[in-house]
Amino acid sequence: MTRSAVQLYTLRNVDRPFTEVLELVADAGFEGVEFAYRVTEADTDEVLATLDETGLDVAGAHVGIDELEDDFEETVAYYDDLGVEHVVVPWLDAEHFESVAAVEAAAARLTELADELAAHGMTLHYHNHDHEYTDLGDRTGFDAFVDETAFPIELDLGLALAAGDDVVERLRDLGDRSRLVHLKDYDVAGGESVPVGEGDLDLDGVADAVADNDSEWLIYEYEGADPLDSLERAAERTNELV
Repeated sequence: MTRSAVQLYTLRNVDRPFTEVLELVADAGFEGVEFAYRVTEADTDEVLATLDETGLDVAGAHVGIDELEDDFEETVAYYDDLGVEHVVVPWLDAEHFESVAAVEAAAARLTELADELAAHGMTLHYHNHDHEYTDLGDRTGFDAFVDETAFPIELDLGLALAAGDDVVERLRDLGDRSRLVHLKDYDVAGGESVPVGEGDLDLDGVADAVADNDSEWLIYEYEGADPLDSLERAAERTNELV
């Protein structure tokens, strides 16, 4: 059964203690959170206590590839203490998608990390932007990356849409590799993230694909200003889609 969460990058500019941000998420009606960078600045015990008090579960965490490669054991131990099972590499530079050889190298690099994380009971995912969709002739760089890997893909629906992808078809093609999904609505003509329901995403199609894939989490993300103004409505809409 798919559940609702928010990527905490959405609330990156909310000037409140991190634990209060978690409380805002719970009050809005989300079931879980996906961590981003601010969690590393907070006290782990206080975070765990707040999660317990609010009933929020941990959908996953975005963790930079350098952090994983440069200090693997300490990084894994830290996120394990927070109850993280899904570790998402949120970014690789565009150069890694500029040729088939570059994609193959990136895929091998992340596959090695995926194997190491699996040995610690964690699952690696890759989160796309739009720069992965380079034209390699017969397919895009993102197509090649998906073909060259077996670990899950956290599809950012808005950025995939911005790149010209058919996101519903992509979700269906990913199947059980689509365990975490980023619900980011996007105004293609305006070139910007918008509150869910105000952009060009086929929300009904997304909901059907997520249900058919039995994805674990539908994770709301919004990059615009004043995220608190639309947070409760976003939670309501996300919960309607799961």
